[in-house]
Amino acid sequence: MANSKWDERYSEQEFVYGTEPNDFLLTQYKNIKDGGRVLCLAEGEGRNAVFLARQGFEVHAVDQSAVGLKKAEELARSYGVTISTQAIDIKDLELGQDAWDGVVSIFAHVPPAVRKRLHGELNGSLKENGVLIFEGFTPEQLEMEGKGGPPPSQAELYIPYDQLIDELGSLEIVYAKHLHRTLSEGKLHQGLCAVAQVFAKKDELLNR
Repeated sequence: MANSKWDERYSEQEFVYGTEPNDFLLTQYKNIKDGGRVLCLAEGEGRNAVFLARQGFEVHAVDQSAVGLKKAEELARSYGVTISTQAIDIKDLELGQDAWDGVVSIFAHVPPAVRKRLHGELNGSLKENGVLIFEGFTPEQLEMEGKGGPPPSQAELYIPYDQLIDELGSLEIVYAKHLHRTLSEGKLHQGLCAVAQVFAKKDELLNR
């Protein structure tokens, strides 16, 4: 099964990426409409989804691992909030039309063809004034000392910065940067890493 690796990873009691939200998400989430509907892609154990629910957003978390999502639901209950979850291979995910006030893609590394399709559908899936908050590892991560990202045998899952910007071309890109930064997210994201960060908005001109 495609999700067996992730089920095994998330089966331990420890939250392998921690329970605190991603740093870049913390700097950008206030740009999402208050109380809006947010989709969290490849959300794993729920650290970002639960944080957003605690801020009053209506959160839907998707991941291929039902084991990870069960931990996400338990984390939400521990904070007295709720999230909806969906165990699905992201290649089968339909984003819908005018469905989301925010889409959060934090280290959601998927095959290039799947990624391109999803990125191409983002503008149509966002509601008016909807936003994308994205962070992912670039291929340079394979040369970094920090821990994180797919194994070298799956190098195609890394996201070249220029290619990422091209794939998000239907959105209005407000902020985009390729940088080295120190991660401290559980035991599996640690140290100096190479990442791309993007904050983008729905391009309303495309829908007139």
